[in-house]
Amino acid sequence: MIHWRKSSHSQGGGQGECVEVATNVPTPLIRDSKDPEGPRLTLARGELASLVGQIKAGDLDLN
Repeated sequence: MIHWRKSSHSQGGGQGECVEVATNVPTPLIRDSKDPEGPRLTLARGELASLVGQIKAGDLDLN
């Protein structure tokens, strides 16, 4: 069974603006919580770690 976790930085208020990640599977998965049956991004563990590092560092901010 895939266990999805929401980002701790997700928007509240039931607006559904968040990303979910599953790491309890051989290859980590990322999906949009607004479309749980929609497409999923598959990343190698190293790629996921790199993406998370870039997000935390603000390297991908649009501002």
